Amino acid sequence: MHSDRASLGLKIAAITGLLFLHLPILLIFLYAFTTEEKSYQFPPPGLTLKWFGVAWGRDDIWPPLILSLEVAAIATVVAIILGTLVSAAMSRTKFFGREQISLLILLPIALPGVITGMALRSAFSVMDIPYSVWTIILGHATFCIVIVYNNAVARFRRISGGILEASSDLGANGFQTFRHVLLPNLGSALLAGGMLAFALSFDEVIVTTFTAGQQSTLPIWMLQELVRPRQRPVTNVVAIVVFMVTFLPILCAYYLTRDGDQTAGGGK
Repeated sequence: MHSDRASLGLKIAAITGLLFLHLPILLIFLYAFTTEEKSYQFPPPGLTLKWFGVAWGRDDIWPPLILSLEVAAIATVVAIILGTLVSAAMSRTKFFGREQISLLILLPIALPGVITGMALRSAFSVMDIPYSVWTIILGHATFCIVIVYNNAVARFRRISGGILEASSDLGANGFQTFRHVLLPNLGSALLAGGMLAFALSFDEVIVTTFTAGQQSTLPIWMLQELVRPRQRPVTNVVAIVVFMVTFLPILCAYYLTRDGDQTAGGGK
């Protein structure tokens, strides 16, 4: 009897936690279909699909959306290249201070975004770098590299050094070993890390605020619309788009790296 009560209590606690986490998201979805334009009535007075058409026709939404996609794509490519190289160096070599350097690599994802943003803004000012799309990309790459690194270094640690030695013994050069041995073993980890990096870059707000200058990504556009709303349901429609663009890569990354040590984003 006591065990049944404990089990019931755990189930209730789990359901309560899930509702606390996800009920606000469900409300955003609901109010994307409301017929009311300027207020949040519950329950909504009616449901309609017209706001999706209104959002599609709003010219001020497309430039931030395209910019967010461009920034996320380029930051992800940079993160995959640098994150893979760093993870290879950290997992395949031993040197003095390796653990301390590993901590420094992980630091950007552990620090509050406002600290990272202020540091980047100060660095850009000192180096007299004008704010542009590239400053946003550099800002996003700081934490995207960590995401790829976490996935790649976990996979590197699972790869036996013996297969690399065997490849060399059979006459393969470094590039051939990478192409035919390392890359097939790293493929899913890098893909998962890239998907996570893309998702986090696409919906980043804080670091973007400090590095964007006059540029406006889609999350920044949403923040401005919440402060000075014109059509509240349109903002909710855009929120659904952001949710889908971020949720799907994260879901794919989870299924690609769900076995034990390789869990995507485990270091975060």
